[in-house]
Amino acid sequence: MGFELTKEFLELLNTAVQQKNAPWVEENLFILHHADIAAIIDELEFDDSVYIYKLLNEELQADVLVELDEDLRDNIISTFSSKEIAEQLEFMDSDDAADLINEFPQKQVEEVIGHITDVDTAEDIVDLLKYEPDTAGGLMQKEFVQAKAEWPVNRCVVELRRQAEEVEKIFTIYVVDENNKLVGFLSLKSLLFAKQKTKISDLYQRKNIISVKTSDDNEEVAKIMEKYDLVSVPVVDIQNKLVGRITIDDVVDVIKDEAEKDFQLASGISENIESSDSVWRISKARIPWLFIGLVGGVLGAQVISMFEGGISEVPQLAFFIPLITAMGGNVGVQSSAIVVQSLARGTDQFGSTFKKLRKEALVSLVNGILLSIIIYGVGFVFHSATLGIVVSTSLLTVVIFAAIFGTLIPLMLDRYKIDPALATGPFITTLNDVLGLFIYLTIGVLAYGI
Repeated sequence: MGFELTKEFLELLNTAVQQKNAPWVEENLFILHHADIAAIIDELEFDDSVYIYKLLNEELQADVLVELDEDLRDNIISTFSSKEIAEQLEFMDSDDAADLINEFPQKQVEEVIGHITDVDTAEDIVDLLKYEPDTAGGLMQKEFVQAKAEWPVNRCVVELRRQAEEVEKIFTIYVVDENNKLVGFLSLKSLLFAKQKTKISDLYQRKNIISVKTSDDNEEVAKIMEKYDLVSVPVVDIQNKLVGRITIDDVVDVIKDEAEKDFQLASGISENIESSDSVWRISKARIPWLFIGLVGGVLGAQVISMFEGGISEVPQLAFFIPLITAMGGNVGVQSSAIVVQSLARGTDQFGSTFKKLRKEALVSLVNGILLSIIIYGVGFVFHSATLGIVVSTSLLTVVIFAAIFGTLIPLMLDRYKIDPALATGPFITTLNDVLGLFIYLTIGVLAYGI
């Protein structure tokens, strides 16, 4: 069972920190997993966070630093010299170290790299910094174990022991040829039961080699690892030479970041922001979609003004305007959300558009009929059978159109390489509001012969 942070524990910790009671902090905090320590430090005031962080040993500092909230991590790092940062990097996996300094000014990066005493570590970090952060190359780590196909088992065991000293977790043994090209995978079981003089070339798995290129997008990497249920995947360059591996913990971070990004887009926020960001940055991220909502509202007002005469003749038409717009928006968002989820999982492509549209149209038809029956009764009781027919017919039509647009728009956006999550936000809601108003008022005017 994991550690559960309580208010009482935080109060005791705050008291210990204020009293500079280092023994209490070490006894009660340092026994926890580094992820739990990071979560606790995130809850404290900055000065208290720095105090606790500096009590940690160097290896634990490196582990905790990776897990900290990004803003707090940046603030803590800003208190370090380039030499102190370099000392931290030597205890990190190469991918975490590269991510940490990737946003530094070039001059500071050079200073930090210059202070790293382990030449291999420095070379690995420099190599990773060459890749874009959102690619497999930017996501991979240089720590992995590999075996040469021509090695006998006894030499392989010796070499793997040496390599394993630098690798925290070993998921797979990769097999390469004399040119360092990936040729297969070696299972630990086959290695343990093989005779000492047996060649690795007689043991490794050659079929179904799953790998990714350094230039592959990190979302594509996540899809591949999910599809094949992998805990790690090898990364190769354009010559198929093995250059790194990507582990499941990094892919989970990618999935989480993408989910947060899609949620913000669906909420009408155009860029990644945090609650701690400045008022101006938060406002800038929100204003584009608020502007779209404003334009939609103006267009909706224009539609209503076009039918002003009809509404004045039958004022009861106005009472159901909020219902029509709300239902159109809700249905559109539901349909688009399903399509966006399918696209995110890679299970839906533009080629299946007709099939998807037909299915959503049938679903919306069933739902629309049920809702229309209910609203007909409301309209009939509220005013007359004519109003009931107008509202129910309009609702059915709006629901069907909203479902079709909610399905088609994310597919179109995905076709043109635009994030389809946009379709689940204010964009589709605003579109359905305007369209729904036009349909409803048009049917109303025709029904009453105005």
